[in-house]
Amino acid sequence: EVQLQASGGGLVQAGGSLRLSCAASGFTFDDYSIGWFRQAPGKEREGVSCISGIGDTYYADSVGGRFTITRDNTRDTVDLQMSDLKSEDTAVYYCAARLWDVGDYDPWGQGTLVTVSS
Repeated sequence: EVQLQASGGGLVQAGGSLRLSCAASGFTFDDYSIGWFRQAPGKEREGVSCISGIGDTYYADSVGGRFTITRDNTRDTVDLQMSDLKSEDTAVYYCAARLWDVGDYDPWGQGTLVTVSS
Protein backbone atom coordinates (compact mmCIF):
# COMPACT_ATOMS: atom_id res chain seq x y z
CA GLU A 1 0.00 0.00 0.00
CA VAL A 2 1.33 3.42 -0.99
CA GLN A 3 1.38 5.54 2.10
CA LEU A 4 2.83 8.68 3.70
CA GLN A 5 2.66 9.21 7.43
CA ALA A 6 3.26 12.69 8.83
CA SER A 7 4.10 13.18 12.50
CA GLY A 8 5.71 15.58 14.94
CA GLY A 9 3.15 18.34 15.22
CA GLY A 10 2.20 19.91 18.52
CA LEU A 11 1.89 23.08 20.55
CA VAL A 12 4.91 25.34 20.80
CA GLN A 13 5.53 28.90 21.90
CA ALA A 14 6.52 31.56 19.41
CA GLY A 15 10.25 31.41 18.84
CA GLY A 16 10.37 27.71 19.54
CA SER A 17 11.15 24.75 17.32
CA LEU A 18 9.47 21.59 16.09
CA ARG A 19 10.60 18.77 13.85
CA LEU A 20 8.07 17.17 11.52
CA SER A 21 8.71 13.80 9.96
CA CYS A 22 7.19 12.13 6.90
CA ALA A 23 7.58 8.37 6.61
CA ALA A 24 6.96 6.72 3.24
CA SER A 25 6.08 3.16 2.35
CA GLY A 26 4.88 1.19 -0.65
CA PHE A 27 6.81 3.00 -3.39
CA THR A 28 10.36 3.61 -4.61
CA PHE A 29 11.19 6.52 -2.37
CA ASP A 30 14.30 7.69 -4.22
CA ASP A 31 12.24 8.36 -7.37
CA TYR A 32 9.99 10.86 -5.64
CA SER A 33 10.35 14.42 -4.51
CA ILE A 34 8.65 15.08 -1.18
CA GLY A 35 6.87 18.31 -0.42
CA TRP A 36 5.54 19.83 2.76
CA PHE A 37 2.37 21.87 2.55
CA ARG A 38 0.25 23.60 5.15
CA GLN A 39 -3.27 24.86 5.50
CA ALA A 40 -4.21 27.39 8.13
CA PRO A 41 -7.83 27.84 9.25
CA GLY A 42 -9.77 29.75 6.63
CA LYS A 43 -6.86 29.84 4.20
CA GLU A 44 -5.86 27.93 1.11
CA ARG A 45 -3.24 25.25 1.22
CA GLU A 46 0.25 26.54 0.45
CA GLY A 47 3.54 24.94 -0.36
CA VAL A 48 6.17 25.23 2.36
CA SER A 49 9.18 23.28 1.18
CA CYS A 50 10.18 20.37 -0.99
CA ILE A 51 13.18 18.16 -1.63
CA SER A 52 13.98 16.16 -4.73
CA GLY A 53 15.17 12.59 -4.76
CA ILE A 54 18.74 13.78 -5.02
CA GLY A 55 18.41 16.44 -2.36
CA ASP A 56 17.65 19.67 -4.20
CA THR A 57 15.57 21.87 -1.95
CA TYR A 58 13.01 24.65 -2.22
CA TYR A 59 11.57 26.91 0.46
CA ALA A 60 8.70 29.34 0.40
CA ASP A 61 9.79 32.89 1.12
CA SER A 62 7.77 32.87 4.33
CA VAL A 63 9.86 30.07 5.86
CA GLY A 64 13.27 30.50 4.25
CA GLY A 65 16.03 30.73 6.81
CA ARG A 66 13.81 29.25 9.53
CA PHE A 67 12.87 25.83 8.13
CA THR A 68 15.21 23.09 6.90
CA ILE A 69 14.12 20.07 4.90
CA THR A 70 16.19 16.89 4.78
CA ARG A 71 15.66 13.38 3.56
CA ASP A 72 17.08 9.98 4.42
CA ASN A 73 16.73 7.64 1.46
CA THR A 74 17.87 4.69 3.60
CA ARG A 75 14.94 5.15 5.98
CA ASP A 76 12.45 6.57 3.44
CA THR A 77 11.83 9.65 5.55
CA VAL A 78 11.79 13.40 5.06
CA ASP A 79 12.09 15.75 8.01
CA LEU A 80 11.15 19.39 8.27
CA GLN A 81 13.02 21.18 11.03
CA MET A 82 11.12 24.32 11.95
CA SER A 83 12.78 27.01 14.04
CA ASP A 84 11.87 30.50 15.21
CA LEU A 85 8.23 29.59 14.83
CA LYS A 86 5.68 32.35 14.50
CA SER A 87 1.95 32.42 15.13
CA GLU A 88 1.40 32.56 11.37
CA ASP A 89 3.03 29.14 11.08
CA THR A 90 0.01 27.64 12.82
CA ALA A 91 -1.56 25.17 10.40
CA VAL A 92 -2.12 21.55 9.54
CA TYR A 93 1.01 20.36 7.79
CA TYR A 94 0.88 17.70 5.10
CA CYS A 95 3.57 15.83 3.24
CA ALA A 96 3.10 14.56 -0.28
CA ALA A 97 5.14 12.77 -2.93
CA ARG A 98 5.66 13.52 -6.60
CA LEU A 99 7.25 11.12 -9.06
CA TRP A 100 10.40 12.53 -10.67
CA ASP A 101 9.40 15.98 -9.41
CA VAL A 102 6.85 16.49 -12.18
CA GLY A 103 3.08 16.40 -12.33
CA ASP A 104 0.71 16.22 -9.41
CA TYR A 105 1.59 15.33 -5.85
CA ASP A 106 0.19 11.91 -5.02
CA PRO A 107 0.06 10.31 -2.46
CA TRP A 108 -0.60 12.66 0.45
CA GLY A 109 -0.13 12.08 4.15
CA GLN A 110 -2.87 12.63 6.68
CA GLY A 111 -1.60 15.91 8.15
CA THR A 112 -0.21 16.93 11.50
CA LEU A 113 -1.29 20.01 13.44
CA VAL A 114 1.21 22.67 14.44
CA THR A 115 0.00 25.33 16.82
CA VAL A 116 2.25 28.26 17.69
CA SER A 117 1.15 30.30 20.68
CA SER A 118 2.15 33.95 20.90
